[in-house]
Amino acid sequence: MSAFLAVYLRELLILKRRLKRQIAGMAVSPLLYMLTFGYALGRHLEMGGRSYLEFLVPGLIAMTSMTQGFSIAQEINVARFYFCVFEEIQAAPASRLAYVMGEICAGLTRVALSVLVVIVLGWLFGVWPHYGPFFWLAVLLNGFTFSALAVALAMLVKSHADQSLLTNFIITPMAFLGGTFFPVENLPDWAQALLSVLPLTHAAQAIRAAAVGDAPEWLPFAVLVATGVACLILAVWTVEKARD
Repeated sequence: MSAFLAVYLRELLILKRRLKRQIAGMAVSPLLYMLTFGYALGRHLEMGGRSYLEFLVPGLIAMTSMTQGFSIAQEINVARFYFCVFEEIQAAPASRLAYVMGEICAGLTRVALSVLVVIVLGWLFGVWPHYGPFFWLAVLLNGFTFSALAVALAMLVKSHADQSLLTNFIITPMAFLGGTFFPVENLPDWAQALLSVLPLTHAAQAIRAAAVGDAPEWLPFAVLVATGVACLILAVWTVEKARD
């Protein structure tokens, strides 16, 4: 427990030091998407009897919880390659799981903060979805999955520059193809089958259903739980390999 708290509190102190800049950075992309796609282009569009903005905002919440959860990888890489913090943790009596969970909780903290930013922006644009238990459960499961994936991949890269490549090849395509900006159901069957393996697709479905007050299906949550557990196991294993 002490090792977990040490890792988590270290990340919180870093976040606190940069809080104003972090919040500003978290608001830029969602604000631009709401202005361009939601207001300028989609002002007169409807999705299932609702405005396109009401469709877009839950998708942006899903995308933001993914990107902010995955962003913890950058902090891990800076700590590894420039400040040698990981070597100090290796020398400390800290278990692999404690270290991984500390980083994941730091990612979840960023996720919660960024989602609140998007919610406030949605209110400014007149979007007032339902933010009930299923909504927050889907957000946290999505953030947990990508925070765990961030820890795993951060242990595999050999340089800080390699992390940008992972973001470009994994996170960016998923952000645009995971049902954030358009209904996946409008795509051909083969494309739907391909995108159904992406955790963001299921997160967007669950968050969007909960945001409009519907009872989400169990499948998206089951997929997110299974993916999150798999990413957690992978993260613990890669931390062990990095220690070797």
